[in-house]
Amino acid sequence: MLLTVALLILSILMITKGADWFVGSSVSISSKSGIPKVIVGATIVSFATTAPEFTVSVMAAYLDHVELTVGNAVGSVLCNIGLVLGSIVAIKAIPLELHGFIRKGAFMLASALVLIAFAYDRVISSFNGLVLLLVFVGFMYYNINAHRFTARTSRQEKKRVPISHLKNDIRLFIAGGLLVITGSRILVHSATGIAQWMGVPEMLIALTIVALGTSLPELITAISSTLKGHQDISIGNILGANVMNIALILGLSSQIRPLAILPQSLAYDLPFMIVLIMLLLLLGITGKKLQRWHGGLILGVYIGYLAGLLNVYL
Repeated sequence: MLLTVALLILSILMITKGADWFVGSSVSISSKSGIPKVIVGATIVSFATTAPEFTVSVMAAYLDHVELTVGNAVGSVLCNIGLVLGSIVAIKAIPLELHGFIRKGAFMLASALVLIAFAYDRVISSFNGLVLLLVFVGFMYYNINAHRFTARTSRQEKKRVPISHLKNDIRLFIAGGLLVITGSRILVHSATGIAQWMGVPEMLIALTIVALGTSLPELITAISSTLKGHQDISIGNILGANVMNIALILGLSSQIRPLAILPQSLAYDLPFMIVLIMLLLLLGITGKKLQRWHGGLILGVYIGYLAGLLNVYL
């Protein structure tokens, strides 16, 4: 068991470092190679920042641990809003750009509601997954158009560089990807091993340890951005990451095999997810700014969720 715990910690470190290399090299390669900024911002960076959640959930579905797939996706949404966003807002108030906040928030809420509607059948089928993927396609279409508008307001042009200047970036890209994939496989196996040893459902481990582990890059980045005065950037990234966690990750994972939904998810996890989403949107829209006490409230709700989860299901 000590070895399993050590492997779990190692896998989280591998995923965190791998994601850091993967994101940094993706942006650098895209920028240096002359790929339009609209494509970089709306696709490559977005996909790279959700690489840990994506690889862990898809790997879990492939290995037939669908509880980990669902638990990691839902748990990451809860963690992103409750822990990551709650923490950074509690540190410093965030003024909102309402146009983008409302639209990205609407996509996040829509994807969550679609998921819950399908979850009442106790399974996310391949067809259900296709509908979720359509929501994701709509989100990406909005993102690309929004970035195009931003690009039209900027006349900055980037020169392409020779491929020889990209060698170090390519090495980091490959190394980061391998670290994330390998770490994800180790994380799935060690998490299921801990669940069996403790005699608790895999879902509980997925909603807590696994979700926190795969959300560490977002948490570290968000706190760093906040301390540097760029916390407003984290809002859009977190909203987008949540759409991907629900619509993209669960949508694709359901194409590998049907995703069973446990009664616990219907009765507890999914309702709490909606509560946090609605709370965030209401506070943001009515106040036009997220105050520090808003962050404390959101963080408090998430802590209450974890306390109830451990008390009822442990």
